[in-house]
Amino acid sequence: MKYCSNCGSSNLKFIVPEHDSIKRYCCQDCGTIFYTNPNNVVGALCIRDNKILMAKRDINPRKGLWTLPAGFMENAETLQEGAIRETFEETGSKAKIKMAYTMFSLPHINQVHMFFLADLLDDNFGPTFESSDVQLFDTKDILWDEIAFPTVKKTLEYYIEDLKKNEFIFREEDIKLW
Repeated sequence: MKYCSNCGSSNLKFIVPEHDSIKRYCCQDCGTIFYTNPNNVVGALCIRDNKILMAKRDINPRKGLWTLPAGFMENAETLQEGAIRETFEETGSKAKIKMAYTMFSLPHINQVHMFFLADLLDDNFGPTFESSDVQLFDTKDILWDEIAFPTVKKTLEYYIEDLKKNEFIFREEDIKLW
C-alpha cells in the first residue's frame, strides 16, 4: 500500500496495531487500519450422464490446464450463487447445486476453496472467454497430469472414491505448503 484510501496520506506503516496481533497497514495521519482477508474461491463439480464437466483454462494462472469451473467469489453473492456464476462464465452452461462437497483452507496464499456437487442442467457447454475447451469426462478419462490446481485434483479424487461407495460426504481440510 502506498496511500491511505481514507485520507490520501502516504504516511503508512506496516505494523501491529494496538490490541492486535497481526501486522497491518496503518495510516499514521488519520489512524485508519487496513485489514486484509482471505479470498474465497467457489466452484462446482457438475455431473451429467455420470460424466464430469471440466474446462481447459484460457487465462492465467495455469493457462492450458484442466479445471472444474471455479473462481473468486464476488461481493453480494452467496457461495452457491458464485459457483453457479463461475460455471456459466467458464462453460456457458447452467448448474443446480446439490450439496457442499469440499472446502480447503490455503493459508499460504490467503485463500479458501469451496466446491459443490451439482447437476449440469443442459448440454449447452462450450468454450468461453475464460476457457479454450469444455468437455464432459468419464472418470477413467480424466487427464490427471493436466489438472490446474491441487484442490481440483483432491476434489476429483474424493468424488471417484465416493462414487465407488455411492456415498457423497462433505470434506474440509487444510493445505499448508509452508
